[in-house]
Amino acid sequence: MGNQSKKSALTENKGIEQPESVNTNSVIKIQQSRKVLPSSNELVEGILSGNIAALSRAITLVESTNVSHLEKANEVINACLPHANQSVRIGITGVPGVGKSTFIEAFGNYLTSSGKKVAVLAVDPSSTISHGSILGDKTRMEELVKDKNAYIRPSASGETLGGVARKTREAIILCEAAGFDTIIIETVGVGQSETAVHSMVDFFLLLKISGAGDELQGIKRGIMEMADAIVINKADGDNVAKAKLTKTEFNRALHLFPAKNSGWTPTVSTCSAMENTGIDAVWQTISDYLVLTTSNTYFTEKRKEQNQYWMMETINEQLKSNFYNHPEIIKELEANKKAVQNDEISPFAAAQILLKKYFK
Repeated sequence: MGNQSKKSALTENKGIEQPESVNTNSVIKIQQSRKVLPSSNELVEGILSGNIAALSRAITLVESTNVSHLEKANEVINACLPHANQSVRIGITGVPGVGKSTFIEAFGNYLTSSGKKVAVLAVDPSSTISHGSILGDKTRMEELVKDKNAYIRPSASGETLGGVARKTREAIILCEAAGFDTIIIETVGVGQSETAVHSMVDFFLLLKISGAGDELQGIKRGIMEMADAIVINKADGDNVAKAKLTKTEFNRALHLFPAKNSGWTPTVSTCSAMENTGIDAVWQTISDYLVLTTSNTYFTEKRKEQNQYWMMETINEQLKSNFYNHPEIIKELEANKKAVQNDEISPFAAAQILLKKYFK
């Protein structure tokens, strides 16, 4: 012990030598490149070359509520428009718990394995109560999200369905320009959003399950009339017999509806997204529909009608936005609301006062 050199427990051993300085210039450049939005031309070039980062940034631009971004977004969309419309647009709906995410993943995997390029978009205005949305879908489709031939984009949350749907409609154009030939539009459940999705797709699919009570109860007539196909999901295990019975019930119900303008007779089939059974039959049904509607020109005519519809919807949405963001309206709205609540003025008279101020 006497000859052994004593060392304090606090003595610091020499570690790995660090470089004299970190290259802060390169770090700053990386940070700046992420913040600087590419020009319209750069975004368009990226989209047309199939660059997913450019596609995502362009959709974010379209979704932006910043007025300064609107002109740039329109430039990108207009430049992409000649390269769009070369896809089939499929709307998929069903109540929560029906297995939409599992079905879309199985369906998407089937399509990409057949050489298709699939984009999945969601229409889901945020809940006005919980402000929740469907953004979890990207994490639920674990396999599909890794597929280089697939792209999953949850919708931006928003207070109005019209605004969210319009952004999804424009996202379709961008995805088509990026080379995606199959666009799947998912909607959160059976409600108002179905009408919006139906007005932007070629084929509308209603997903159902058996064994959830009265199969036809609670389904709005309008949803049934919109459906081009009904698919009974989770037809596996003990549910196979129930699924067949449900299929029979829906077939009977569909016969009560008037014939479709497309000349197509809606079909009912069963599948199991978990076991990957019946998925090929769903695609065959869609393929048969496309053959019929392209031969009788319904496909093209429907697309033209949809374009016109979305022009009118965009005008309505823009007028509404302009009205509520008008300085005079912002100043007067609360006072008029209180006057209406206290029965000092009728709702109709208050509305007229505000509208006169806006158009003055």
